[in-house]
Amino acid sequence: MQYLGAECPVSAETGPRQREWRPQIYRKCTDTTWLFLFFLFWTGLMFLMGYSVVAGAAGRLLFGYDSFGNVCGKKNSPIEGAPLSGQDMTLKKHVFFMNSCNLDIKDMKLGSIVLCVSSCPEEQLNTLEEIQLFANINGSFLCVYSLSSFNYTQSLNAGSLCPKLPVPPSKSFPLFNRCIPQTPECYSLFASVLINDVDALHRILSGIMSGRDTILGLCVFALALSLVLMFTFRFLTTLLVHICIALVILGLLFVCGVLWWLYYDYTNDLSIELDTERENMECLLGFATISTVITVVLLILIFILRKRIELTIELFQVMNKALRSIPFLLFQPLWTVALLLFFWVLWVAVLLSLGTAGTAHVGEDGQVEYKPLSGIRYMWWYHLVGLIWTSEFILACQQMTVAGAVVTCYFNRNKSDPPDRPVLSSLSTLFCYHQGTVVKGSFLITVVRIPRTILLYIYNSLKEKQHSAWSRCVFRCCFCCSCCLDKCLRHLNQNAYITTAINGTDFCTSAEDAFKLLSKNSSHLTSVNCFGDFIIFLGKVLVVCFTVFGGLMAFNYNRVLQVWVIPLLLVAFFAYLVAHCFLSVFETVLDALFLCFAVDLETNDGSSEKPYFMDQEFLSFLKRISKLKNVRAQRSKTVLQEEGTELQPIVR
Repeated sequence: MQYLGAECPVSAETGPRQREWRPQIYRKCTDTTWLFLFFLFWTGLMFLMGYSVVAGAAGRLLFGYDSFGNVCGKKNSPIEGAPLSGQDMTLKKHVFFMNSCNLDIKDMKLGSIVLCVSSCPEEQLNTLEEIQLFANINGSFLCVYSLSSFNYTQSLNAGSLCPKLPVPPSKSFPLFNRCIPQTPECYSLFASVLINDVDALHRILSGIMSGRDTILGLCVFALALSLVLMFTFRFLTTLLVHICIALVILGLLFVCGVLWWLYYDYTNDLSIELDTERENMECLLGFATISTVITVVLLILIFILRKRIELTIELFQVMNKALRSIPFLLFQPLWTVALLLFFWVLWVAVLLSLGTAGTAHVGEDGQVEYKPLSGIRYMWWYHLVGLIWTSEFILACQQMTVAGAVVTCYFNRNKSDPPDRPVLSSLSTLFCYHQGTVVKGSFLITVVRIPRTILLYIYNSLKEKQHSAWSRCVFRCCFCCSCCLDKCLRHLNQNAYITTAINGTDFCTSAEDAFKLLSKNSSHLTSVNCFGDFIIFLGKVLVVCFTVFGGLMAFNYNRVLQVWVIPLLLVAFFAYLVAHCFLSVFETVLDALFLCFAVDLETNDGSSEKPYFMDQEFLSFLKRISKLKNVRAQRSKTVLQEEGTELQPIVR
């Protein structure tokens, strides 16, 4: 009977009396409807993945393809109606334009025949004999496949089936593995026609794939730096805090300086006919402006909060004492990062397949053209929602796990005997009872993120139009408001997860209870919590700064024909998420400790009948904070009274 009574949900209580806090008395499944909706959504994602595998051909984007439907570098299946399709191109990995110096545009498409070759001609070929000799020596045939190399100099059709003479020297480039002509006049024409003809999505994806090794190296660097910072925060001292702040300031100044220098370099040495160069320059201007604003704001905050470093150190020491009873909590972000990496790789693979999903259309001359499938753009939006919602869900699971472990140890009466395996116990509670609550909280973040993405897309569209300054200003204000709403929702979600870990209530009930309780105790908690959160945020900024600085040096070294600022933005986003995964453990621990403290004050009075759950060190720390605030308030009151006395008129 006692068990049944414990199963009654708190949210179902009726009557005038206020709902009571009941730490860890019972558990029940919360927000199950949202869990079912998330299951339906992922059913659609699985269908989308299967469809992309069947209809897409990522190899066409990654390796390039010829005019007859053959993907270079692999064995192909024949296409009905295209006699030169279905060839084995395993040894022919490079894309060669027969007339790279005489490219034409017909109906917005390139008029040159494209072939797969084993190597690009590195020297100029002036006659058909030289083309034949190049084919015999290198095994690279520069004429249409139907013409044998023995007939290059004898066939009457060699003029139309072989490239126009002379054939310029070319060099293989990672952008779709194309042979890029090296003579200045051919290079300029080739780049302006070919690169501008490529779809923007394909330019971005090709830039990512051409710099995949650099991206991977920078991601590993961000992961290692986040691990170092996490263990640094575990043993934080005054010297380490000063070093961290100094590194953040230097990193911010370095990144801003390099971004503005690169933008100046692009404006003075710019091939304006290339879309990739213009996009790089525009993105650099945006990055430089945003980084400058962030640098100024952070420098002001560091200057304002510089006198509170000692208080922050003491706060971290109290938090680290709580972490000693949960040593495996610091390793918990590893599985979060592993899950996120697996999901992101899968997401990018599906995106590549969707970007190349199309049907083959064979022309009268036997050439093959791929036309995108209708409705594919809507699939991209669905795929984007899946990225945001699932990523936020994985991060929210980490928050709930950390909060559950801290709550279990805090509300343990015997501090000398901590609970066994609190992290595994918290994970078990999450997956058995509260997945729906995590789904609902992550969905709220997604609802805010999607309009931000749409607003950013509209803003970029309006940027090139005239007489739209007012519209751009409105969209910019809306974007800033959505960013502020995102920050507030994240704080609300975290407190709701902690309250769910304490009481086992649903998301809305937990958020309401946490808001009321923290409002009542805000004078004791808010200022103290902000100190620690700010130092942790500086740690995340440090990881992003040094990762972006390394990316600027690496990507700018090979910037020709690549939209390299998009991979740089991807690296910065990944660096921040990885740093957030590791360092947000400390944020969640701090928020959970202070919310547990507020619940402790709400349900206990420190008497022998109702003793506090907190230990004496934590209680004495909070008393010192309260005393310090009272002294400052009294000092401010005294100053105001003295100023008021001086301003009073003399009465005779």
